[in-house]
Amino acid sequence: MLLTSSGLTNDTLLDALRGLLGKPFGAADVVCVPTASVAESGDHGWLIERLHRMYGLGWRTFNVLELNGLPRQTVLDRLLRADVIYVEGGNHYHLARSITGAGLADDVLEALRSRVYVGVSAGSMIFSQHLDEHSGEVIGDLADLHALGATALTPPFGLFDWYLKPHLHSPDFPERDDAWADRIAARADFPIYFIDDDTAIRVVDGTADVVTEGRWRRHL
Repeated sequence: MLLTSSGLTNDTLLDALRGLLGKPFGAADVVCVPTASVAESGDHGWLIERLHRMYGLGWRTFNVLELNGLPRQTVLDRLLRADVIYVEGGNHYHLARSITGAGLADDVLEALRSRVYVGVSAGSMIFSQHLDEHSGEVIGDLADLHALGATALTPPFGLFDWYLKPHLHSPDFPERDDAWADRIAARADFPIYFIDDDTAIRVVDGTADVVTEGRWRRHL
């Protein structure tokens, strides 16, 4: 896995993906999942820009897959035809609820045994054991869950005991400075990685390390 804040924003992250994939991008198929983005209101230019950046890497095929509304087997077949599963940002609660609601969690984990996963923002946040209403209260984003008409959430995967929070020091999120991270860390009872838009968490065989040209913080 390569869990990013804002996609493949620099050569270090691109090299990390090449290393995980083990073959040229032009010999690989990618499926892009924009599900989290549809729960976000306002302008979606950011999504188009990131998809265009991903498309520009020259994949053999570039497929776009929405998780909601299609037969479960259709979704699985298209995920399994890909070498890289690329899951975009937006509302991470909507993405998590879409996965559990469609009964996809176990099948996605099985698919990831032989595929590379690239997460962007929300797409990077969904693997934590702590993706629930408690962490939402700690982080301060419960409004995003309530906007879906929900008050509780079950983590779809629960792979990691740490939580990932993206966009540290991002110009698109000017409130996410060190003081913001300090306030969250002071009330958190679980480990958190705060990463900026030039950083990713790489996970191989359950072991995580940081790949970066930017800034990041980890609080125990």
